Amino acid sequence: IRIRAGFSCPSGVLEVSADDGRDRKVRHRSGDGSLSANHVSHTIRPGPYPELTWAAVSVGWLLGAVISVSIGYAALILGFSIEGSELAAILGFGILRGMLRRYSIVENNVAQTVASAVNGASSGMMFSVPALFILGETEFNPVVMTFGCMAGAFLGIAFIIPLRKQMIDYERLTYPGGVAVATILKSPGAGIRKALFLVSAAVVSAAVHFTCQVTGVDNWDLGSVLGFPEYMNGIWYLSLLTVGAAFIAGKGGVAFIIGGFACYWVIAPLLAVSGLLPVDMTAGHPVTVTDPEHLRLSLFRPTGIGMLIGGALTGIVLALPLIVSAVRSMQSAARVESAVSRDEMPIKLLYFAIGGSAVVLMIIATLSTEHMGIGRGLAMAALGTLWIWIAGVILSECIGRTNWSPLSGMTLIAVTLLIIITSGLERGEAIVAAVMVGAAVCVAMSQATDLMLDLKTGYLVGATPRMQQAGQFLGAWLGPILIIGVIFVLHEAYGLGSEKLPAPQGQALASMIQGILGGEVPIEKYLAGAGLGALLSAASGGLGITVGLGFYLPFNIVLTYSLGTLIRLACDARLGRAFSEDTGIPIAAGLIVGEALVGVGFAIRAVFGA
Repeated sequence: IRIRAGFSCPSGVLEVSADDGRDRKVRHRSGDGSLSANHVSHTIRPGPYPELTWAAVSVGWLLGAVISVSIGYAALILGFSIEGSELAAILGFGILRGMLRRYSIVENNVAQTVASAVNGASSGMMFSVPALFILGETEFNPVVMTFGCMAGAFLGIAFIIPLRKQMIDYERLTYPGGVAVATILKSPGAGIRKALFLVSAAVVSAAVHFTCQVTGVDNWDLGSVLGFPEYMNGIWYLSLLTVGAAFIAGKGGVAFIIGGFACYWVIAPLLAVSGLLPVDMTAGHPVTVTDPEHLRLSLFRPTGIGMLIGGALTGIVLALPLIVSAVRSMQSAARVESAVSRDEMPIKLLYFAIGGSAVVLMIIATLSTEHMGIGRGLAMAALGTLWIWIAGVILSECIGRTNWSPLSGMTLIAVTLLIIITSGLERGEAIVAAVMVGAAVCVAMSQATDLMLDLKTGYLVGATPRMQQAGQFLGAWLGPILIIGVIFVLHEAYGLGSEKLPAPQGQALASMIQGILGGEVPIEKYLAGAGLGALLSAASGGLGITVGLGFYLPFNIVLTYSLGTLIRLACDARLGRAFSEDTGIPIAAGLIVGEALVGVGFAIRAVFGA
């Protein structure tokens, strides 16, 4: 049976044909009767749109691997993580629609969900595991660490799924990041164009960073050319990744810049004028120290670490109203029995995931060190599982209302509680056990917030929640495997906590652990920084953390970062926010991906070459 119909349109006739009720084709016939190839559309098939397909999952794994390595590398430099869902949506369009000719928005949504699930391990592990290397505790089992983070990822997902209907359907939490991804998915033509921008920028960034690596020139001392005093540190870091990250952060990075400039262009000159710069007596007579790196290590970095800790803990206090709201959400979700909806994953399957992951976490905790013991391991697993449930809900509520979550603060609290349980073990064993379980908890919290963002996107584009939830599980196992490998490679090549890879969040965690275990730490600077960070965060959520990062990081990174922020502000003012979001952000994302992949590639070459 053949059915043909014609509809007039301004430039000719739109012909619709159906063959045997299976395939429907739409063609455009121009006014002169010819069929234009540019107007031949694609086959429209009946039935539900493709959603959870192997094509979507495979593309999600591929994109997740690229994004998690790129964002993880950037997090070790800048101290904060970048949401990977937008990158996954843009690149997903380029592959699924541009290369594979698959046109289902909800299928691309699943690919983006899988990719962001893979990326969920990047912030969780990059914020915690580097602390072990910074503290010199490298004799741990990476396989046990990896499986622990997998268990944590599954726990975070399973705990948060029953709250989807309450937080998204009923409370209608905003989740700005999820709305942004939905906007990309609803503009297919723009999605392909953004993918081209991203790939082109990645090629440029990769070429620039490759040149810097080969020549060994990765800084430009503009300050000495202009005659700046040495302590003002006018050295620029030649990094397009840093520029791209600043562009994406936009106004949110201004406080970070202020922190860095306050150190070297305000505090350092004031110390010089007042004669309070440090004095070196090693030469037998007093010599005023003007080396900016000495100032950073002895003054600004300890203060910045304190600000990170104080700001993170204050964020928890500020989140108390949201904690109450989250508890009410759990109570409401239980009353309406949302998890038994046909759109959700079966509740029995979630119970199995929670129980199985908790058992694995207990085994991991027991095997983390030689003298752990079953009782202490069971206590650590129980505390970790409980904290995953509580903190995952809190963070999901926070990011749903404000697009900001105190992940670092929750991690600091978790590791503090875990170290208390390890009392009685040797110092090294206590550190390894606490950070190993703490990393699993951090990954779980990251996965919970990531899934809620993706479910918000699915809600806006008409996706099936259980398909997305299955996609999250399918992607979550891969991230820990990739990230633990990247961490080891980067540490062997550059050293975590070095000037090349400062790892600010890992350094903050390491410093807090040292303080708890009675190590030698500049406690007065930590306390002063914690007080300042707490005051700033009380004035504005997260402010103490971002300013503290400016204190902690080398100023050459801050200078280059400020360039990206200025470009973003200028684009918003002159060209409009639409240009920044449609063109600028894809280009900025490409700058991150290109440089990160080349950086990791050179690290692999350095390790295997050695």
